[in-house]
Amino acid sequence: MMGVNFVMVFVTVVFLWMMTVSKGDTEVSCVFMEKCILPCTFQSDTDIVIHWLQETAGNIHVHSFYHNQDQPALQDKHFRGRTSLFNNQISRGNASLLLMWADVHDEGRYKCYTSTITGNKESFINLEVNAPVQEVNLQQVGNTMNCSSEGIFPEPQLIWSTSPPSNVSLQYETTVQQTEQQLYNISSSLILSDSDKDSVFSCNISTRRNWRNATLSEQGNVVPVRGFRGGVFAAFLVVAAAGLALYCKWKRS
Repeated sequence: MMGVNFVMVFVTVVFLWMMTVSKGDTEVSCVFMEKCILPCTFQSDTDIVIHWLQETAGNIHVHSFYHNQDQPALQDKHFRGRTSLFNNQISRGNASLLLMWADVHDEGRYKCYTSTITGNKESFINLEVNAPVQEVNLQQVGNTMNCSSEGIFPEPQLIWSTSPPSNVSLQYETTVQQTEQQLYNISSSLILSDSDKDSVFSCNISTRRNWRNATLSEQGNVVPVRGFRGGVFAAFLVVAAAGLALYCKWKRS
């Protein structure tokens, strides 16, 4: 029991250390056309001033607050009607921004500037917007296998595979198109050969945050599979394993 407690304490300390070392710009991920929060806090006092700026777009005004009220006249038209502060929490040091209907043009680095009678503070947030892969359409028409998906951001990747692995290079052509909303539609056509007639085909479409896979079985059934990319949990498992190894080494000594 003592050994388990030692490992848990070690893992917790290392995890907190990792979070401290990596502290810098806050990373925020938003889903396309959904709302998200850009966090910002400050030491509250009187004469509160809050300015949110989008640095990557030339320091345009996203949202401003002073004289105890919002200042919509300063706001850039791109953000008009889409932002708000948590006004009932400003006096407690919460300057976080609520962004509605996030779109791909919202991506970039933001600055949260806060000022009171006792001083000022700047915080920075890196915002990414994702339109995840929702569905992979896979079908066979004659000797051609077609795979497609729509409304994705950022630009996705498409990979074909077979089971068992094919002895020859797969012959396919992939097309990517961008919509007016800057989203991506992707499609690919694979030409079947005689040696592939007994194979099971899989089409995987992925982005930086998620992936989906569809497999066409020998019976002609499409089996969808989905997944998400995430490094924090994997890193935690690595740290836990390292902690356990160190404990075992310490125990033997």
